[in-house]
Amino acid sequence: MRHIAVIGAGVTGITTAYALLERGYAVTVFDRQRYAAMDTSFANGGQLSASNAEVWNGWSTILKGMKWMMTRSAPLLVNPKPSWHKLSWMAEFIAAIPHYERNTIETTRLAILARDHLFAMAKREHIDFDAVSRGILHIYRDKAGFDHADKVNGLLRQGGLERRAVSPDEIRSIEPTIHGSYFGGFYTASDTTGDIHKFTTGLAKACVRQGARIVYDADVDRVAADASGVTIQWSPASAIGIEPKVIETVQADGVVICAGVGSRAIAASLGDRVNIYPVKGYSITVQLDDEVSRRAAPTVSLLDDATKIVTSRLGDNRFRVAGTAEFNGYNRDIRADRIKPLVDWTRQLFPAIDTEKVVPWAGLRPMLPDMLPRVGAGRRPGVFYNTGHGHLGWTLSAATAQIVAETIATQMPVEGLLAAA
Repeated sequence: MRHIAVIGAGVTGITTAYALLERGYAVTVFDRQRYAAMDTSFANGGQLSASNAEVWNGWSTILKGMKWMMTRSAPLLVNPKPSWHKLSWMAEFIAAIPHYERNTIETTRLAILARDHLFAMAKREHIDFDAVSRGILHIYRDKAGFDHADKVNGLLRQGGLERRAVSPDEIRSIEPTIHGSYFGGFYTASDTTGDIHKFTTGLAKACVRQGARIVYDADVDRVAADASGVTIQWSPASAIGIEPKVIETVQADGVVICAGVGSRAIAASLGDRVNIYPVKGYSITVQLDDEVSRRAAPTVSLLDDATKIVTSRLGDNRFRVAGTAEFNGYNRDIRADRIKPLVDWTRQLFPAIDTEKVVPWAGLRPMLPDMLPRVGAGRRPGVFYNTGHGHLGWTLSAATAQIVAETIATQMPVEGLLAAA
């Protein structure tokens, strides 16, 4: 049986492992955390949102980044301190602007494809992840935002998505709890929400039941590949600072890099350029402990275009509010000045929600300059990538896992090893 290693136990790595197991491979997953889904797959906005497939590549994004550079609470915040990594990423981001329409359409198609795969996995493995299928409502505070969304709608339709315009009265009909004045909105009935952490941990357990080995607390020190196979060298993460350092080695026929923001360094060691930049996002989880808060919290998922804030209702007792994009290197600090706008937004739009119990979180989105994930083979034999999904990892991962697994099945078929034996 062919053996494939997967680096990363977030939603991308675990869905990849599951897709490989379905095709008959032996699978070993490595992750530096003690459990699955403890980094960027821990507490995102919760949206499985084909309606949010518009890529960011545009001069308007550049201008907003420059305008907001000194506003600490801005939806998009860029640390002005230069680095070669940041500058090269931004240059490639600008170079991808001419492909904005094509990439938005492709992302939409991937997102729609991913839905079926993800819900099929959850149904087959009996995973409860607080899934809600009430659609996603995009709200716009002025005509300019609404008009831009109308243009985007044409691209989403080309990708196969149906999203309809709604009036201010329809906004309140779809989500009666919302406060404020809005020019209009767009509603996507087919979009859904769910808890990424619950899904990923549930699928990780399913992988183990099917024979996968998941090595947690593992710092991958080296990945090497040649015609004879792949070598993974790792050391226990919990043993950092303890001498002598224990190095363990695992041999495999192939490897899939699903390491989020860590993918860039691993790819460089294998001779591949995967120019991922870490773009920090924040979220809060509001505990709805009283009946008044539960009634006051929305049940339909929202995206507020002006503030770039998204919401999801996770079961009866949790309300997730997420947003912002921060270009600040590999900094994982949870900043109070970035959390406060999320709390203030909740109080303004849903004033009856009690925000006494709020759990803040921050994660690093692995973003490539053209906003499309890197999915497929690397330069060296047996090396594959499924990484760089940016803010749509939850939305796209179930599709890209199938794509990379099928690529491996074509290049390294299980039956090929049996025939050679």
